[in-house]
Amino acid sequence: MIEVTRRFARVVANDRVNLRVEPGEIHAIVGENGAGKSTLMKILYGLYRPDSGTIRVHGREVHFRSPADAIAAGIGMVHQHFMLIQTFTVAENVVLGDERTRRGLFFPDDAVRRVAELAKGFQIAVDPAARVGDLSVGQQQRVEILKILYRQADIIILDEPTAVLTPQETDALFDTVRSLRAQGKTIIIITHKLREVMALSDRLTILRAGRNVATLVTAETNPEEIARLMVGRSISLPVLALDAHPIAPSATPEESDQDAGAPRTTERAEVALSPSANGKPVLRLEEVSLQRKAAPPLLSDVTFDVRQGEILGIAGVEGNGQRELVEVITGLTRPTHGRIWILDREVTQFPPREKFAAGLACIPEDRQRQGLILDFTLRENLLLGRHHEPHFRRQLRGEGCRRLLEEFDVRPPDPRLRASQLSGGNQQKVIVAREMTRGAPLLVAAQPTRGIDLGAIEFIHRKLLEMRANGVAILLISAELTEILALSDRVAVMFGGRIVFMAENRGLTEHDLGIHMAGGSKNDASATPLGGIA
Repeated sequence: MIEVTRRFARVVANDRVNLRVEPGEIHAIVGENGAGKSTLMKILYGLYRPDSGTIRVHGREVHFRSPADAIAAGIGMVHQHFMLIQTFTVAENVVLGDERTRRGLFFPDDAVRRVAELAKGFQIAVDPAARVGDLSVGQQQRVEILKILYRQADIIILDEPTAVLTPQETDALFDTVRSLRAQGKTIIIITHKLREVMALSDRLTILRAGRNVATLVTAETNPEEIARLMVGRSISLPVLALDAHPIAPSATPEESDQDAGAPRTTERAEVALSPSANGKPVLRLEEVSLQRKAAPPLLSDVTFDVRQGEILGIAGVEGNGQRELVEVITGLTRPTHGRIWILDREVTQFPPREKFAAGLACIPEDRQRQGLILDFTLRENLLLGRHHEPHFRRQLRGEGCRRLLEEFDVRPPDPRLRASQLSGGNQQKVIVAREMTRGAPLLVAAQPTRGIDLGAIEFIHRKLLEMRANGVAILLISAELTEILALSDRVAVMFGGRIVFMAENRGLTEHDLGIHMAGGSKNDASATPLGGIA
């Protein structure tokens, strides 16, 4: 891709970007939110047309008008949100749109046989006759890869491929990607997980503000340099210092034998983590359950506490009750069974306002729907839920509001701006400013760094650790295991609406948590990863 530019109205998403991907390599595209990564790949896949610039595939200039043109040129893309029909079988999904018939008739058994041969040839473990709706997320991702291979793609684009995978499924995916590279395929990965970049890619291209700032050989760089180039300055992140579950790069058989059985332990950042075993419980849940009509329980007998000066991290594949847990704690939903206390006060049936008055603060999962009113100004959003506090209203008069925005690094710190005019990271900082200045003894932080850039992540992590040091009890729910392991004093895992594992964060690894996230137990540690790929 040579000097590729793409504009959306006044916004320049890609500004004269150059990208060269060599045949048979794994090439990572990294950058902050809004850096132009996805736009660039959508241009390559034919979803967008460039305003200017040239695209060459295997040395030949191409002009894609649609994804069909890109597919015909040997390019396939696996999107972050899969495009599968849940009621169809694996084989039916793979051949859909490219069915081969005999005498004008489609024979499902023929499709199953062809897909089975394809999967075997590329060492992708999935049952062609299985219904897609019955597969795990990792297995569904393999179906998407098979769809691309069925159409004979040589270049495979993976958009945030590990976002919803357990560590075991991630390992299995990486085995598949390495196998594809060994068979001559070219892989382009869009990701924000720097350790995965280091473990998997051969080279990487860094985008910032729509421009490519560097293309590096992975073996010659490190996460700190990548982060600095992404953000434009040096940053300090607990997550960057964490090596909880190093994903092994391709190793020789001798190296693999030497490492076999060696435990990988958590190397936490220098952030003075020390479990508060003697801290007073601030939040307590006792056998909390939630069930709607005749559906399976969304929460089942959830029992735990969070203590003063402690961060309790809740890990788990999304959709296993984390959202419902937050709704029950904050009062958006009332449990069908069980009891909840904040400090020594039972608040089980309290509505949200009374729970906040009892000592709760909350950074919600969906900042735009639950945390902000986008048409309100920043000052008005800072007052949400706190307009009845005279001292806070006085604090936000005049320059006081600007000073608060500056303290929490909101850019630009203009109280008159509408929330909709800010980037995602700055919207999140407005919520953090409001919730962290409540003086509440309990903070529920649900996906606090989702979809924001490294600079904003660094800031929020620092604020969470400051609150913890000041004695606040923090319940951290995050899909990022590196974040959970870097910040938490204790870690719990949710599966099927239950707490299936809880332990002090001493020597825990992503692999340990991944076993429980998939519904296994500690005894399964030596089992084959999900999907049957060893």
